[in-house]
Amino acid sequence: MATDFSRTLSLLRQEKGVSQRKAAAELGISQALLSHYENGIREPGLAFVVRVCDYYHVSADYMLGRTLARDGSMLTAEEVLDMAEPGNILQGSVLATLRGKLLTSACGVLFGLLGKLGDKAAINAAAEYLSGAVYQLYRHLYRAAGGNEAYFSLDPAACTMDTAAADMKLAQVRFARALRSLNARKMEFPDLSPEALTAAYPGRCQSLTQVLSTTDARLSELNRM
Repeated sequence: MATDFSRTLSLLRQEKGVSQRKAAAELGISQALLSHYENGIREPGLAFVVRVCDYYHVSADYMLGRTLARDGSMLTAEEVLDMAEPGNILQGSVLATLRGKLLTSACGVLFGLLGKLGDKAAINAAAEYLSGAVYQLYRHLYRAAGGNEAYFSLDPAACTMDTAAADMKLAQVRFARALRSLNARKMEFPDLSPEALTAAYPGRCQSLTQVLSTTDARLSELNRM
């Protein structure tokens, strides 16, 4: 099945005006393997993703269809390697690695900004909200994998009844309340202009922007239904 990566890989080659045979040779793989990648039959390894980004002069995020900006994405080919184990061994799929990097970087900016405020209530509430999301997703994964539910103290029925989701909502309320308290005390908030964020968090700021942009688009589409 064709993916964003496979479609982009094929389009970039055609745009470059090179044959599949020539591109494969310059990328150091067989023509048959490149054909498989371009048609979504096989998923490429990390080293190939890096070579492709260098060959076509685009970012890894562009290759994955996460942005329309070839040189303005938050994940460069080199940054993909940050998520790999020693020896550039990828633990999981390329898409999972990039998604993880994207969210890790975005959360890093968020907590960096909260750290500047220095408000423990806001920091703890944000951490509890995100922890609740991780808990829910892992709990679903654990159950689907046939794990022993006794590992958790929270009863499976309570988890199904969205107890964790309720806890996240309460954490969100505590977070908003903490920010209102800071406003009431006339506390100075960090500069959130694009220029200031880029200067304070080079690279990672683009990850935050991408998360906000894609999520906003998804929610806007949902709101129109």
